[in-house]
Amino acid sequence: MAYNSLLYLFIFLPAVLLAYHFTPQSRRYRILLCASYVFFLSFSGRLLVYLLFSTLSIHHMGLWLASCKKDYLSGEYAPEDKKTKKAAYESRRRRILWFGIGLQLSILLVLKYSGFFFENLNVLLKAISFPRFLPSMKFALPIGISFYTLQAISYLVDVYYEKIEADSNLGRLALYLSFFPSLLEGPICRYSQTAQDLYQGKPLEYRNITYGLQRLMWGLFKKLVIADRLNLLVETIFDTPNHYGGIIIMAGAVLYTFQLYADFSGCIDMTIGTGEMFGVTIPENFRQPFFSKTPSEFWRRWHITLGAWLKDYIFYPISLTKFAKNLGKKSRAKFGKHPGQVISSSVALFGVWILNGLWHGTGWNYIFFGMYYFVLILLENLMEPTVQRIANVLRINRTGTLYRSFQTVKLLLIVFIGELFFRANSLTEGMNMFRSIFTGFHWSAVTDGSLLKLGLSLPDFIAIFFGFIAVYTVGLIHEHGISIRQRISGWNLFARWSFLYAAILLIIVLGAYGDGYVPAKLIYAGF
Repeated sequence: MAYNSLLYLFIFLPAVLLAYHFTPQSRRYRILLCASYVFFLSFSGRLLVYLLFSTLSIHHMGLWLASCKKDYLSGEYAPEDKKTKKAAYESRRRRILWFGIGLQLSILLVLKYSGFFFENLNVLLKAISFPRFLPSMKFALPIGISFYTLQAISYLVDVYYEKIEADSNLGRLALYLSFFPSLLEGPICRYSQTAQDLYQGKPLEYRNITYGLQRLMWGLFKKLVIADRLNLLVETIFDTPNHYGGIIIMAGAVLYTFQLYADFSGCIDMTIGTGEMFGVTIPENFRQPFFSKTPSEFWRRWHITLGAWLKDYIFYPISLTKFAKNLGKKSRAKFGKHPGQVISSSVALFGVWILNGLWHGTGWNYIFFGMYYFVLILLENLMEPTVQRIANVLRINRTGTLYRSFQTVKLLLIVFIGELFFRANSLTEGMNMFRSIFTGFHWSAVTDGSLLKLGLSLPDFIAIFFGFIAVYTVGLIHEHGISIRQRISGWNLFARWSFLYAAILLIIVLGAYGDGYVPAKLIYAGF
């Protein structure tokens, strides 16, 4: 029951909206919670037990942290014992926190990463002629485990640092972890962002419904017109890369990047739109990433909630460790202020990007993907003063159109190369594909009709091109701070509904569906 399926759009979502509307406000959260569990069951069945375990465990751990604090504050201590008692209290809270985090991570590590670990350990044992090998282990993964696990950890950490209070209401916490619009592909929400809105049971309003439908349809447009049409071509190229020359491989990398963006951002549009119908503000996950100029800016605009999570719960904690502080002090003394700062932050940056790569998948190509951006962003930070000095000497206007255009083209090449390895079936295959761009590049593939032999016809390419133009235009308008939906809301009723029907007609005419069409899975649901 994916977000773009007929079952979801015309039966499940309308039924939930109706049930929600006719239920008393104090009980509406129960409708959302039941709907979320039904949605989960439609994908993962009995694997719901893992989500329930995560919910119950963080509920208990949060209350345990709160109880620990209450016991400490209610105690009476002699002046000479205060320091010792406080140290014992803080140590106990840390143990509770790490135990809670360990429970969440243990499920994720066993289900998602144990197979990869044992597979590579067996390779190592074979290399040293070890006589016994470990059995290969593969587990079924519940949907959304990578997303709700990070939400569970963020809840525990925020309770520990007293950014939020531990929630005694199990239903509210359960709904926060399982809310069906964000269960498949995120975004990764914080408790403080959505939990209260979800539980409040706001009444359905005309403005929220219409705004939500507009956002949902925009997501459907991206998914059906661009992502799903490109799916067959991209799969053909990446499943049999040895059959194609460099220009086809390069086209595959470029088109996969746009497919991934259309699929993921389209899903997020549908998620935010659905949440908006219920009066719930779900955080944005994209902000026109292809208008970025540098890799670090790109990742501040792409998968925003994952980047924010890694920054708050990985980068900052590592930066504050004694090792990182000592490294920074020594580096600044030896290499100067700026290089020293970059070197000291590199430890935390490495942690962020190794985890970013592993979060996405269990292959060496994902680890390479993380290290690829780690090196690029590290070099970007290190070289910034040098680049600025060169620009000053050559009198280059770094805010001018020409220089910014150069930066955009450079960034696109960086992104396309990164996504080539990200999508490749293995790191070795990615290396071979990248090499073939330079060793088997023939322009004839553009003119001899090779691109039309990869599963898509000329009308398909025309529809995709139209979709690109629409997405680029909307992105450009948003980049200039203009809200299209607010502009549309100012139109008269006839114009608004005419626009709405025209949008539906475009999706029907240009969308990929019908006889012979195999629905493409939501890409990020696999992570």
